[in-house]
Order: sequence, then C-alpha cells, then structure tokens
Amino acid sequence: MEVIPEWMSNLDDEDVAFTKNFLLTSGSLKEIAKIYGVTYPTVRLRLDRLIQKINISEDASNDPFVSLIKRLAVNEKIDFDTAKILITEYRKHSKKSEE
Repeated sequence: MEVIPEWMSNLDDEDVAFTKNFLLTSGSLKEIAKIYGVTYPTVRLRLDRLIQKINISEDASNDPFVSLIKRLAVNEKIDFDTAKILITEYRKHSKKSEE
C-alpha cells in the first residue's frame, strides 16, 4: 500500500504538474520558464511559493487553523498582513482560553 506524504497531499494539481516538470527538467528553472512561456523570475516565485507550501505542511508544530491561514496566504487567497493579524488574534484568544 502506497502512502502519500502529507506535504504532497496538500498540493493542488498545478503544483503537482509543476513539480513533475521541475524534476523532468532536472531542476532547470530556465527550461521550466520555456515550458510555461514565462520569465525566469516568475518561475522562481512559483518555486518559492511551492517551497513555502511544503514547509507549512511539514511544520507539525503548527495548529491546524494557523496552517490553514498560512496556506491561504501562500496561495494568495488572503494577503500576508491579514494572515498575520488572524494568526496573532487567534493565538491571543487561544492563550486566554487556556488560562
């Protein structure tokens, strides 16, 4: 039975396709840029976001809610300032509940 790591299961179809192309081009960002018809900096940004997604998934110490907010920010569903505010307020509220 094959077990898919959690970080992989959190990737959307576009991320999986990008990862596959990245591997097939031996990690050449220039080749990836040609495949997608975009500039090198655009590919670099995409790779950086993918790395952030994986790091968020791998950080087991994160609360599931905090991980969700971080994923939304990385996926540009909410901006980073809003994510910081939500996480800060959530943590303040969580600490009060524990007391």
